[in-house]
Amino acid sequence: MASLINNLEKAMFSKVINRTLNCSKSAREKSLIGILNAAEKIAGPLFAGETYKAAKDLIVEPHGKWKEYVETLIREIDHNVLRTTALNLGFEAAYLSTQTVRANRKKYGFNIPWVILLDPTSACNMACKGCWAAKYGHGLNLSYEEIDKVITQAKELGIRFFIYTGGEPLLRKDDLIRLCKKHDDCYFLAFSNGTLVTEDFCRQMLEVGNFSLSLSLEGFEEINDSRRGKGAFRKTLAAMDLLKKFKLLFGSSVCYTKENLEMVTSDAFLDLLISKGCRYSWYFHYMPVGRDAVKTLLPTPQQRAYIYRRLREVRGSKGGKPIFAIDFQNDGEFMGGCIAGGRNYLHINANGDVEPCVFIHYSQANIKKDTLLDALQQPLFLAYRDNQPFNTNHLLPCPMLENPQKIKQMVKMTHAVSTDLQAPEDVNDLCEKCTEYADNWQPVANKLWGKKPHGVSYYNNYFKKKH
Repeated sequence: MASLINNLEKAMFSKVINRTLNCSKSAREKSLIGILNAAEKIAGPLFAGETYKAAKDLIVEPHGKWKEYVETLIREIDHNVLRTTALNLGFEAAYLSTQTVRANRKKYGFNIPWVILLDPTSACNMACKGCWAAKYGHGLNLSYEEIDKVITQAKELGIRFFIYTGGEPLLRKDDLIRLCKKHDDCYFLAFSNGTLVTEDFCRQMLEVGNFSLSLSLEGFEEINDSRRGKGAFRKTLAAMDLLKKFKLLFGSSVCYTKENLEMVTSDAFLDLLISKGCRYSWYFHYMPVGRDAVKTLLPTPQQRAYIYRRLREVRGSKGGKPIFAIDFQNDGEFMGGCIAGGRNYLHINANGDVEPCVFIHYSQANIKKDTLLDALQQPLFLAYRDNQPFNTNHLLPCPMLENPQKIKQMVKMTHAVSTDLQAPEDVNDLCEKCTEYADNWQPVANKLWGKKPHGVSYYNNYFKKKH
């Protein structure tokens, strides 16, 4: 019965999406409001009522930035891609997955993630300075069957969104396209250097419609290529040109450090991304993980405060830029703090180790011998559940970067082992690199946090019921 209702809801949502894509620009506002009304009718109290109202306000605002952003998407992105993205990332992942995952959290009494990150391979076709993949070699891969098993088990728990990291995921692009076709009710995204994007691959992405790329750039040519190698900048831009030519939905991925932070948030850099067709951009704070990590690349407190304000300015409804910027570290205030350890996501490396976070390489479970459900119950993940949020100030979300005593405590208490693919890293060594940074950032973060009111975040820790 539930499946029949979901199919009817999806059919209704699909009909409204098709009408919106095919109507005239003058009728679009009414149609977009129709989508939100349909979403509110279907999802009901799953999301806060003010969420729907805020979205409607953006749509009806004359000459509004995000209204024009949507018009640009409809004009410049292939309609099959938009339709599939709306259904798979919107209906399947945002609605059905959220509903099912929340129910399973209550059922099992522990964290069930909304999205899973996987490394299909440890291999990479580049040798970027400071990246473990270039040094570790090309020996580790998750087979097609192993990735398929993870996705299948995840879907049974309600998960419909999967992100590929690496290594370079597109070294496995044939398998990734096969997985998109088999799991056509899911949405997939890959972080990539872009050098393996070809016209044939773009056609395959058009066909499946449920796969997007985030291409890595770390500044303009000189800065980017000083780490990624000569010619890398131009190859990535060429990949963007191809993706834009084929009307595909894609974005960028930026790791910001003390050295490039101002550059990668500048008007000139953002204008370049937008001109190349990027619709969104992930911004990741540099993390001093691994033996070769360079602690001096950590941003200063003043720089982090700057990017906190700058990226909010960029995506603001007034001014800013027509690109959606996601600040993985500073957006903790919208997510109730740390989302790792299965609370909203986890990471599976190319060896199969199930880790709490893509940046925290400790584990007690491996997908090659453990089910996903068993991996979610490993002591380290339960310790995450019991300790989240790690700070009531959600500008201090991470148990490593801003609260290093927390990850040290959890790793030692649970006897989790290092899964770092370059070389095992003792948790004391990891934390030592973060202590000074955490101490310096805390007073600045507290000042920023105290400057404006914060709503009560929707947050639950899930515990098994005592019988």
